Amino acid sequence: MSDSQTILHEITQKIHDSETFFEAMPDIEPLLLEFLQSERVTVYSRGRNDKEIVSKFLTSDNGNQPKEIRVPLNTESIAGYVAMSQQPVRIKDVYNDAELTAINERLRFNKSFDKESGFRTKSVLAVPVKFKDVFLGVLQVLNRQNKPEFDDLDEQLALGLAKVLAQKFRYELRGTRSPYDYLVMTKKIHGEKLKELSTRAKNEGTSLEELLVTSGGISKAELGESFSRYFQVPYMGFDAHHTIPPELLKGINLSFLRESLWVPIDGHPEDEVVILIDNPGDARRIMEIQRTLPAKKYVFRVGFAEDILRYLGQGGQSDAATADIHDLVGKLQEEAGLEVHIADEEDEEAAEDEATVIQLVNRIIIDSYKERASDIHIEPAKGKANATVRIRVDGSCRPSLSIPHTHVRAVVSRIKIMSGLDISERRKPQDGKCVVKFRGNPIELRVATVPTVNGESVVMRILASSEPIPLEKLNFSDATLTKVQHIVSQPHGVFLVVGPTGSGKTTTLHSILGSINTPDKKIWTAEDPVEITQPGLNQVQMKNEIGLNFASALRSFLRADPDVIMIGEMRDHETAHIGVEASLTGHFVFSTLHTNSAPETVTRLLDLDLDPVSFSDALQGVLAQRLVRTLCGECKEPYKIPQDEYTTLERYYGEELFSELNVTVNETEIYRAKGCEKCGNTGYYGRTGIHELLVNTETIKSLIYRKAGASEIKDEALKNGMRTLMQDGIRKLFLGQTDLAQVRKVAGS
Repeated sequence: MSDSQTILHEITQKIHDSETFFEAMPDIEPLLLEFLQSERVTVYSRGRNDKEIVSKFLTSDNGNQPKEIRVPLNTESIAGYVAMSQQPVRIKDVYNDAELTAINERLRFNKSFDKESGFRTKSVLAVPVKFKDVFLGVLQVLNRQNKPEFDDLDEQLALGLAKVLAQKFRYELRGTRSPYDYLVMTKKIHGEKLKELSTRAKNEGTSLEELLVTSGGISKAELGESFSRYFQVPYMGFDAHHTIPPELLKGINLSFLRESLWVPIDGHPEDEVVILIDNPGDARRIMEIQRTLPAKKYVFRVGFAEDILRYLGQGGQSDAATADIHDLVGKLQEEAGLEVHIADEEDEEAAEDEATVIQLVNRIIIDSYKERASDIHIEPAKGKANATVRIRVDGSCRPSLSIPHTHVRAVVSRIKIMSGLDISERRKPQDGKCVVKFRGNPIELRVATVPTVNGESVVMRILASSEPIPLEKLNFSDATLTKVQHIVSQPHGVFLVVGPTGSGKTTTLHSILGSINTPDKKIWTAEDPVEITQPGLNQVQMKNEIGLNFASALRSFLRADPDVIMIGEMRDHETAHIGVEASLTGHFVFSTLHTNSAPETVTRLLDLDLDPVSFSDALQGVLAQRLVRTLCGECKEPYKIPQDEYTTLERYYGEELFSELNVTVNETEIYRAKGCEKCGNTGYYGRTGIHELLVNTETIKSLIYRKAGASEIKDEALKNGMRTLMQDGIRKLFLGQTDLAQVRKVAGS
């Protein structure tokens, strides 16, 4: 092994053994100088949110010399130029301006550091620190020993060292090996699915990004975060409320920007400019940006091609239905200036056929679907005020956009026509359904119109067709999962999943059915509506207008040789009675009920005049559940539980049981919401279930038989291991999934 290889091996070992490169630098500095045969060496690194490259690793004989240098990304310094061009640079004499301008007309050498330190810089070798096409820093070497300048061999040695530095920097920045690795690491998608979509993208001539969103169940925010982790620059999505400063686009051909896929998004050309680009590792385009838009410094953001084109006034899709929603609203506002008159049915029907209104309605639905919304609310306002569109995401409403008052009726009428409703009837509430196809996938909507004093309000519930979630992924506690699996393995009985509307009851029931859906079982379901489909299930949609309701469907199922029956809701005596009788004749019956807790469910059914003896024998168990918002995994903040919160949680959980959680004041960590781009600065992203499982034991059977109250049944269930919704929520709080505010919101206090 040569001397250079031996030194490089020692440098590599010391770097890998250290926690950070900054810690290793004092030890390896002499080795670096020996390896590169130079008088000084400076290493610049970049952080994902840094606007500059930063050196904390200066060789210094003078204690007064700064310990940190920040260099902006531009072509006015040697390190900045290497960062922009991502190419090595060798300079014989940095004081020779002609030599510098021959490399780049704006390149200069900052002599102030030499003046402050008394050191005289002569020759310079600077190389980029890169992992694949991701820029991570600059290695800059000063004054070749025993030679007037650095040569090819020196450059090769420096590039070899830069590879070692790149591995360390990538590790410290938690960078990934590809733009999609973070999705696999965080289990947003399986590696095999990613390979499948990659192959599809090549065969279909489309982009992998598009397929990940449309077929892989990945949101744009999640995909953007994955890109950010790889390219080590922040992700930026499209913001329709953002206006690009006009001076940034002055003199630049927009067609050129669309073709090059970058756009100056913010700042001022005489100072700092923020650039949105789909590949921040493309050095050719980075230098093209510098030539096109000279600025003092550049800050980069990674984004998607379709969003860059939207900023440049061009949609990423040719289909008119995918036009940008805010562009469409802008068109409506322009039309409003023409005093469009919608006074009677004929005028309104004509207005509804306008392409702009049709596009807007489609876009509202599609954008809401992409944002994971469960409901879309169109709310008219008083007088000439614009209507508001709000969407419900993770159980909370938030504003989406506004619609000019002159076009609210046309938008509502368009939705009514899509849903098969009477557009001439504005005095009575109406209900309907419609289906919008998005890239071949149907999005089913349940539509309700309600007349208000300001006009008709519309609510659209998005019924996204989906597959059942595996039972193990419903976030049950281990004890609850074991008990549920035992209950549903029984040959007959009644099992109820209870909670308010939107608490995930249907999802849980289909997960349970999926776990027992085997060829030896005949399973019938009566649902309103059928939201989740499964092969092997015989699913029936209720149609109350022709008399097909839960009770009649249940009676017909009993004549169709069932093993398992699922009824959407036991809302009346007839349905509940038939369900109990069916279980006693050898069938397993699943159903739901709108009750607040598992013990209350028992008393509610007894209030429907069920025979307590039959019901106590039939009942296997009751699962109450709620959906609680989960903390955003990207920004949640840990902190040690203080005494006051400990006392509060102990009171909510129950002092006699709290010790089972193994919580210690000022030691156990819990989390609080913070807010970031991924979660829309709410601090929360997604929802999970909290559960309360009552298992019917012999003691509880006797309580049901004598019609005991809910509190008595609850006390007995707690003795048998049941944990309430509040207790399960607190358990998940200590798992870092949510916080007390969200648990209290859904489980009460």
